[in-house]
Amino acid sequence: MILIDGKKAAAELREELKKEVSDLKAKHNKVPGLTVILIGDLTPSQIYVRNKEKSANEVGLKSDVIKYPDTVEEKVVLEKIVELNNDDTVSGILVQLPLPKHIDKQKVIETIDPSKDVDGFHPMNVGNLSSGYESSVPCTPLGCYLLIKKIEPNLSGKKAVVVGRSNLNGKPMTQLLLKENCTVTITHSRTKDLKAECLEADIIVAAVGIPELVKGDWVKKDTIVIDVGINKNDKGSVSDVAFDEVSKNAKALSSVPGGVGPMTIACLLKNTIDCFKRSQI
Repeated sequence: MILIDGKKAAAELREELKKEVSDLKAKHNKVPGLTVILIGDLTPSQIYVRNKEKSANEVGLKSDVIKYPDTVEEKVVLEKIVELNNDDTVSGILVQLPLPKHIDKQKVIETIDPSKDVDGFHPMNVGNLSSGYESSVPCTPLGCYLLIKKIEPNLSGKKAVVVGRSNLNGKPMTQLLLKENCTVTITHSRTKDLKAECLEADIIVAAVGIPELVKGDWVKKDTIVIDVGINKNDKGSVSDVAFDEVSKNAKALSSVPGGVGPMTIACLLKNTIDCFKRSQI
């Protein structure tokens, strides 16, 4: 079995992006800029933002973090987003989720200029992705897609099962696989006989948030399995795939941690650079 090394793939992608930023600087005399808005002091969010900033600096992006207390008024955040929309030095805007309850997540997402929406959450980008037009793609499914392509460059005709239907992972993952001419089945926690669906698959992407849902006897030989989920239970952190069991059957399997996570941040940098390039046309 091939253990899919997300850290290695992310490091390779960052090297490519570093060269691209250097070339863009030589051509345009400026570099792409990423601005992250962080509201409150949730530890996971702070760690994510710190990692994003470190990675952005590593590839040569201009990186800024704007911090607000969790008592900040929604109006203040929306006004700041509008200001960033109009700032030519900012190529990408990311508002770190989750947000405090009094701030409307959808309103925040829809205020970001779609051409600067590096998370790919704006309804216009969601629509563009499903219509096959150019758009920012949510970073986690994009990372999964790039990992799958490293194992199997030609996905045409493959049967893929996506476990999970979230706007963040399952739905955009389905669109990316359809674009590659896969036959895609989107499943979820209410699917009848999920095991039978998975046994048909050449590719399984598990992003449903149920600990060790995908078992060894759900996976036929030579299947590529991408494990997105990370869940807390009495064992500590547990992923959506029963790793030890599935590793006996799968052709390739991503680990948690160290699989999709590092690629998510690398893809955020890729999206920022792509937004910059589109703005220069």
